[in-house]
Amino acid sequence: MGTSQSREGLDISDADSDQYTDNEEEEEEEEDDQYDDAQGSHQQHQQKPQSKAKSDPKSLDELDAKLKALKLKYASSSSSSQNPNSANSVKLYLHIGGNTPNAKWIVSDKYSSYSFVKTSKIDGDGDDDDDESDGGGQSWWILRVGAKVRARVSSEMQLKMFGDQRRVDFVSSGVWALKFPTDEAYRNFVTEFQNCVFENVYGLEATEENKLKVYGKEFIGWVKPEAADDSMWEDAEDDGLKSPEPPVRASQDLLEEFEEAANGGVQSLTLGALDNSFLVNDTGVQVYRNLNHGIHGKGVSVKFDGSSSRKSSSVAQMTPKKALLMRAETNMMLMSPFKEGKPHATGLQQLDIETGKIVTEWKFEKDGTDITMRDITNDTKGSQLDPSESTFLGLDDNRLCQWDMRDRSGIVQNIAMANSPVLNWTQGHQFSKGTNFQCFATTGDGSIVVGSLDGKIRLYSKTSMRQAKTAFPGLGSPITHVDVTFDGKWILGTTDTYLVLICTLFTDKDGKTKTGFSGRMGNKIPAPRLLKLTPLDSHLAGSNNKFHGGHFSWVTENGKQERHLVATVGKFSVIWDFQQVKNSAHACYRNQQGLKSCYCYKIVLKDESIVESRFMHDKFAVSDSPEAPLVVATPMKVSSISLSGKRQH
Repeated sequence: MGTSQSREGLDISDADSDQYTDNEEEEEEEEDDQYDDAQGSHQQHQQKPQSKAKSDPKSLDELDAKLKALKLKYASSSSSSQNPNSANSVKLYLHIGGNTPNAKWIVSDKYSSYSFVKTSKIDGDGDDDDDESDGGGQSWWILRVGAKVRARVSSEMQLKMFGDQRRVDFVSSGVWALKFPTDEAYRNFVTEFQNCVFENVYGLEATEENKLKVYGKEFIGWVKPEAADDSMWEDAEDDGLKSPEPPVRASQDLLEEFEEAANGGVQSLTLGALDNSFLVNDTGVQVYRNLNHGIHGKGVSVKFDGSSSRKSSSVAQMTPKKALLMRAETNMMLMSPFKEGKPHATGLQQLDIETGKIVTEWKFEKDGTDITMRDITNDTKGSQLDPSESTFLGLDDNRLCQWDMRDRSGIVQNIAMANSPVLNWTQGHQFSKGTNFQCFATTGDGSIVVGSLDGKIRLYSKTSMRQAKTAFPGLGSPITHVDVTFDGKWILGTTDTYLVLICTLFTDKDGKTKTGFSGRMGNKIPAPRLLKLTPLDSHLAGSNNKFHGGHFSWVTENGKQERHLVATVGKFSVIWDFQQVKNSAHACYRNQQGLKSCYCYKIVLKDESIVESRFMHDKFAVSDSPEAPLVVATPMKVSSISLSGKRQH
């Protein structure tokens, strides 16, 4: 599959809107006939005219008895689930054909109904759902649509709203759509769905009191976006896009320059801003030359077994999962997990890129006790370019600190010692209770953003790692990766099913605009925006494939603005236009309830799962492209893709 492909599915109703209009029942009945087997025991009733369904109480009583015998729950006790006039009646559609030219929506159940049911059953285990959990055990809300859909209510359903069409699309072992008879019915469904999500995530009923308890007064706009202050998003709009065209994606916007083999087993991609970039695989580090149209292999590879110092190593020898460039990109810190399946490491190897040798192995130690780190990063977003850099930051589940390769007197330690030298813990904090840190990143001035298992994102100033200046609440999903713009104004958090874009700007009591890294943000905090795949793209990406590694494009100078965002899911590298996401008038945000969600993106499709996708440093952008090349690494190949100068709408 080519890497410059992009797909429709963004506005699927445009192509099939005739199937969503109430005056096209004749066509829908023809489609019903094509899928007789899919209709099951309800087919005979579905083929009856609507007027007969209303006027035949005997048939309704019989159906009602059957539903009760099956213990199927439905919200309206006064009418049958098959009654098109029921408060919970819907038309159910199924998408077939995937991404082929024959893809289309078909009517799966013309007279269906939905219900939200609380159950203690494991997802997919039988039809016997109870209103309450048995024996006080854990229970959660599920969505039932007739006898065909049974899905746990969560972000994994990838629910997408079409308010102007009274329709929602979602994923549940396929891609489905519900069409509602009235605007009120549509709004009631969306509200109830969001309340069920809240309760499933937090274990609390979605009352105003509980929402305030979970989010706090300062962040109530996160759960009630209509109450949030969006003025900071408005201030970010400087390109005049007040009436954007409907979103489209064109394959010619992505131009692949070249693709080459990567010798297999690629674990990570490490881009440099100077001459070289690097791929870490099972056997060593492959060196690539940075060019204006991408990266190109130099035929140079540093083998891990090329250093005698590894023979007496006290640091685990698994393939490194993390590589960090330092000292004007002449050195690389390699971090390997000490236990398979866990990210934690007990130390680092320091690779001298110019000689191709691992010159030392460092241990993580505090107060004479060995400790672990789960992640490392540079002190600032551009400090890898500093030839004298000797410090870097470390993160563990409950630790945030700075390490120094010099001893406490400021002298570079003797790396010829028989035992691994110990990194000097220069500053930091070991938290007493479970913060469950997962990932972190730094701004251009050294401020730190940390993502956690509970979904919280904390902001620390460059002067203190003990107390977060701002702590954004979680939205129910763990933060697996986090990035921040060079100026610290925007944060991108990655979860399994969506990206969350946060604006850190606020106005203090003196009327000055600041970021949440420098002080507490007060009550007027902008609501975040979500970046999602359409239900169709999410389904095509695969149920076991999750978002990972969301990044801004890469700048290291004040006054320059990142232009794109990129994340990886399965075989897809997904690209969003940053300015478009910030534009409150963007077409995606029309007719939405809840947090604004953007579905306009470009997709790079590969023929194997992608390890990582990153934009090169913006110095490699050429005049006819709005962005530096995108580098996409898979286990076997590395590709460089350029974006055309045409703007996506």
